[in-house]
Amino acid sequence: MTTNPTLDVQDLQITGRPSDAQIVRQISLQVLPGEVLGVVGESGSGKTTLGLALLNYCKSGTYISAGSIVIDGNEITALQGNDLQALRGGTVAYIPQSPAAALNPALRIGTQLDECMPATTSPSDRAQRIREVMKEVALPEGREFLRRYPHQLSGGQQQRIAIAMAFVSRPRLIVLDEPTTGLDVTTQATVLQTVRELCQMYQCAAVYISHDMAVVAELVDHIAVMYSGSVVEFGPMEQVLARPQHPYTNRLLLAVPDLHAARPMVGIGGYAPSPMNRPGGCDFAPRCPLAEEACRTSAPEPRTIGERSFARCHRIGVPLPPPEHHTLPPETKDQSAEVLLDAKNIRGRYGKLVVLEDVSIQLRAGECLALLGESGSGKTTLSRIIAGLHREFDGDLTFRDEALAASSFSRTPTQRGRIQYIFQDPYESLNPRRTVRELVLQPLRALKQKVADPESLVAESLERVALRADMAGRYPDQLSGGERQRVAVARALVTKPEVLICDEITSALDVSVQSSLIELLQSLQIGMGLSLLFITHNIALVRNIAQRVAVLQDGEIVEVSDVKHAFTDSAHPYTRSLITSTPNLRLPQSALPVSLPARQQGDS
Repeated sequence: MTTNPTLDVQDLQITGRPSDAQIVRQISLQVLPGEVLGVVGESGSGKTTLGLALLNYCKSGTYISAGSIVIDGNEITALQGNDLQALRGGTVAYIPQSPAAALNPALRIGTQLDECMPATTSPSDRAQRIREVMKEVALPEGREFLRRYPHQLSGGQQQRIAIAMAFVSRPRLIVLDEPTTGLDVTTQATVLQTVRELCQMYQCAAVYISHDMAVVAELVDHIAVMYSGSVVEFGPMEQVLARPQHPYTNRLLLAVPDLHAARPMVGIGGYAPSPMNRPGGCDFAPRCPLAEEACRTSAPEPRTIGERSFARCHRIGVPLPPPEHHTLPPETKDQSAEVLLDAKNIRGRYGKLVVLEDVSIQLRAGECLALLGESGSGKTTLSRIIAGLHREFDGDLTFRDEALAASSFSRTPTQRGRIQYIFQDPYESLNPRRTVRELVLQPLRALKQKVADPESLVAESLERVALRADMAGRYPDQLSGGERQRVAVARALVTKPEVLICDEITSALDVSVQSSLIELLQSLQIGMGLSLLFITHNIALVRNIAQRVAVLQDGEIVEVSDVKHAFTDSAHPYTRSLITSTPNLRLPQSALPVSLPARQQGDS
């Protein structure tokens, strides 16, 4: 017996105005009841544009120009007015990346859940359904909790409320757009389990958009790999991950960090073409190590690989050549190396609320120390104290045996230049009214350092982070997310720091950009002797960049050890729980084009 698909997309095309550029092209896919489809790809590949189209919604300046979208037997692309309103939230529900932005801060949680149900539902049935869905997402169903406002909930609770709002009306299709980005690993694991259980319970189809391949591997049944607006590979999850047929899929997998073994993460060189400037032939050809003349002159058609499985490639079955890789820093650091930064007995506060209690860490010359912990554990507060950005604390800070003032403004120019901070979000940390040139030179001007040849310095700084010198005249909104974060790194390096504090700097980046940025930091660590304080909730990433880890739980350090010990033989149950909660993508040998080199071994 053949099961009719809940979602059936055929030859979908989304076009931009006034350029008539095709943002999304020739998308055809199906999702069966209870199935979860993962949509993966780099930033700008069209994932979110596709996801929004499933609600018959297009961003300003774009429209559905061809194709069909059938949900539960109904064609939706022509719906308008009341019919369209009934579709959204009734037949199809959407879970956004940021629940804080999606939830109304002025309305109580119970009210927002109530608003998601059909108006014809009786008050008693509405109350009963709210109690049911709160149980299903593992949140309290009592009146006291439902009367809370969004700001009174944790990030994980907010995301589960967003899931409850999506499932409360029992939709036929759920679209999830990066719903676990920014969540710590334990909260993420809970959210993923909740989504999977509810999809099975209601036989609801789901489309899960993500740049995190390890998360996708934990949740989905099928994977659609998008590049430059097209699906270049589609198939069952196990097949796509174990035997990728498209070179782009393979390169995405090589960029994923491995939780259990440190290996070079290989980024994808070059850039995806813009919709208005695509090359002739295969869009991936300029970046593809297998490209030949046919790839540059003729666009590949989908080639069937198996049941519900295809790839768009002329070179299917051709093994990939060895990827270029870089040398990893030693897995352990010489314990006799000089202590650059020493934080002793730090007690951090926000008013009367104590968030750090008797915390002590040391950062040695040339090492990367990772701070691990769940949201609210105090990682960012500790890093901001060290950088002089948070003054409410007791304890001692020293840099090269010299005391550091609590405020960065009270520190010497030398101290401020030697300790630099890279913020999580380059969209917020870069002034949109300044050019890249002005942003790179800004720290030197703040420190009142004269520059003999500013243009050469800017060009050299951009080249160091693999950006072209001609980008100096651009503004932040003219750069991609990865390029913005590289500008932030260039700005931090211009003062020739000895310590670089990296606060969740890869959390919003796709795996290819993330791997390129990590490769950059590792090369700087080796080439400049840079010391890194690396704050992250991506535990698999820590395995591939850090030499030591410090684990924070509820504002206290519960473990400090070298990275290999922490990941293989940790004595603390909290550290072990963080590691076991982390999604991991272990690539089979068949997915690797070569045997990648292991990390160097340093002194133990």
